Amino acid sequence: MYFCYVDESGTSDLSDSSTHFVLVGISIPVWHWSKCETDITRIKARHNLENKEIHTAWILREYREQLSIPGFEKMNYKKRRNEIETLRKGTLHKLQIDPKKVKSYRQIKKNYLHTQDYIHLTLEERKAFVKEIAVTIGGWRFARLFAECIDKINWDQNRTQKTIDEQAFEQLVS
Repeated sequence: MYFCYVDESGTSDLSDSSTHFVLVGISIPVWHWSKCETDITRIKARHNLENKEIHTAWILREYREQLSIPGFEKMNYKKRRNEIETLRKGTLHKLQIDPKKVKSYRQIKKNYLHTQDYIHLTLEERKAFVKEIAVTIGGWRFARLFAECIDKINWDQNRTQKTIDEQAFEQLVS
């Protein structure tokens, strides 16, 4: 028996701004699952990310507020988190009281929510974390990665008679 984890990147919505929809899977024999869980948990613990999900796109973004905090890299994780949270609260407060900036407020608040778990790490530390995860998974000779990438610009549902989601899932499974 195998465990299979499937996740997507982008959206299957043809009206959004993304040009591709990617569905990815990793298959792991059930008897190796405990080792895999231990490997990933150990890496997450070293980066103070226990019980946090790994969202690579959000992890690898530049958090501009980190650049405005003098000596951010030299601070410990707790101090970094406190400094960022203070700065973010101030930014949101300023945007919230200006009626012309409601749209900006919503987008920035969303960005802050998605990056909250990782704010204590510098960009270089976050890159190192993602690389360490990738190298570890790459070393699992028993695991299989597979994916389906659909170019939404050239997508013709009339040819397949399936939605993008259905087509991607069918290809991933096959």
